[in-house]
Amino acid sequence: MTKVIAVCGSRRDGSHTLNALRVVLEAAREAGAETEMIDLGEVDLPLFHPDKDEQGDSARLTRTVREADGVVLGSPVYHGSYSSTFRNFHDYCNFDDYEDTAVGLVAVAGGGSYGATLEHMRSTVRGVHGYVVPQQVGIRKGYEKFESGELVDEDIEERLVSLGKAVFEHAAKLNCEPPVLAESD
Repeated sequence: MTKVIAVCGSRRDGSHTLNALRVVLEAAREAGAETEMIDLGEVDLPLFHPDKDEQGDSARLTRTVREADGVVLGSPVYHGSYSSTFRNFHDYCNFDDYEDTAVGLVAVAGGGSYGATLEHMRSTVRGVHGYVVPQQVGIRKGYEKFESGELVDEDIEERLVSLGKAVFEHAAKLNCEPPVLAESD
């Protein structure tokens, strides 16, 4: 079964990023994926140190990414880029974790700009050999799109659902068994 996980790079209670990722995962689940959420606000993940192996929950988290067929990464927009929480997690990851993995991106802005955040996420995912799917979702003024943790914007919901389906479909294609070619005479 195709497995799709989401990684939330927000530590905020009632995170709009977390709520957006829940919509994406539900769409992937409805498409046929096994799903799992990694909420970085709920794990033990010390600041990455390149001279120290496996700190806190890092081994479990990177193994979860490595075993997934698709990953949806979400981050709030902080100072025109992704959060330090997302970056710290991403620093633990390497080529082996993202090789042949379909990756979807979600950025949630408090204001109106999320483009640079998505570009930074795309660049760093490509740097570890992840396949970034063409769909991505940027949300402007996140505080207007959610009420009591529920998404209230139909257009954003459609885009998040489309992303969940796209990550599932690309993950399934990337991880299928190679075709067996008939021997020619």
